[in-house]
Amino acid sequence: MTLIEHIYEFRRRLGWALIALVCGGIFGFIWFQTKLGPVESLGQLLNAPYCGIPSQRLLPGTIAPDGTCRLLQTTPFEGIMIQLKVGVAAGAVLTSPFWLYQLWAFIAPGLYSKERKYALTFVGFASVLFAAGAVLAYLLVPHAFAVLMNFGGEFFTTALTADKYISFVLSLLVIFGVSFELPLLVVMLNLAGVVKYAQLKKWRRGIIFLLFVFAAFATPGSDPFSMIGLAGALTVLFEVAIQIARVHDKRKERQSRESEWANLSDDEAAPFDYTPSTALEDEPTTPVTKSTSTDDIT
Repeated sequence: MTLIEHIYEFRRRLGWALIALVCGGIFGFIWFQTKLGPVESLGQLLNAPYCGIPSQRLLPGTIAPDGTCRLLQTTPFEGIMIQLKVGVAAGAVLTSPFWLYQLWAFIAPGLYSKERKYALTFVGFASVLFAAGAVLAYLLVPHAFAVLMNFGGEFFTTALTADKYISFVLSLLVIFGVSFELPLLVVMLNLAGVVKYAQLKKWRRGIIFLLFVFAAFATPGSDPFSMIGLAGALTVLFEVAIQIARVHDKRKERQSRESEWANLSDDEAAPFDYTPSTALEDEPTTPVTKSTSTDDIT
């Protein structure tokens, strides 16, 4: 393909990806206030951790007559903007297989078959790890609020604005999801030969300490439940990555020992065929006709 054809192909793939994101955003916008069968509405799922706060700690008026809790809206357009932001985020996650395929379809023709296999494997594991991190963050949010809201005793009343609360929850989900990709990065570096198992084993204590420091700074609430949950999960995943590196290095070392050149000394020549070929063997067998032109005559 020429450069112009590549640009047209990129424009076509980008257009389909944007259409998928728009459709997903519309679906998420509707889902925010609509219950889909047994699945609760998106707004109810996001409000569930906030509703777990004891009612005596909430501002009077945030509990509706039907028993549901409500967030505080301080500006006229805050509700629709939050619904739009959350809907687009949920739509991007739900339609990720389609727009990620468009990105893959643009990149894949330039990769070898082995590179395609590795890329698909890592993308699959990265998606699973990101989802696992987001689920863990969602499960830890109620405990984080229970700890944070207890500070101050009876001197404070909880009245969270919708914008601050939704931003806190979404940032926690994204931080946990992205953090869960760190062990996968370690595995990739090991498979590429950049980091060896012996180095990871030597650095284990220091890396675990850095993971706890990273969790302390990464969690937006700075509560112990979120920090310990993120650091503990990252420690377990990092240990799994170390064991994968150990198995990979052992298999690679065994394959190198079984090679036919593994026992050669540094001064011994490799068993290549050094017999030179004659010049006649390299010449073409078909005669080459020489055309006569006016330049030759001149």
